[in-house]
Amino acid sequence: MFSKGDIVIEFYRASGPGGQRKNKKDTAVRITHLPTGITVVAPESRYRSVNMKRAFERLAERVSEKTKRAAIRIKTRAPGRVRERRLETKRITSAKKDFRRRIEHDE
Repeated sequence: MFSKGDIVIEFYRASGPGGQRKNKKDTAVRITHLPTGITVVAPESRYRSVNMKRAFERLAERVSEKTKRAAIRIKTRAPGRVRERRLETKRITSAKKDFRRRIEHDE
């Protein structure tokens, strides 16, 4: 799925529980996908091979999310009854507000 020129793989020492092996060996994996700039890490396991597998799975998921196209929205018109109901609500609200106005007295 990924070519060698598209990714950079780095190994480093992970922190946290895992014993002496995790403290002495570079088992954590960081993969950077150069065309998209996405970076994923997998420091959970004590084993480099398990972390590599997890990192590639995460990278594939993130790249597919980024390259996925959004669904095209098809514009639709509101049905006539909905437009009528909206206008009727506006008329009722306007009438309520008319009653709140100050009444001018002519003398």
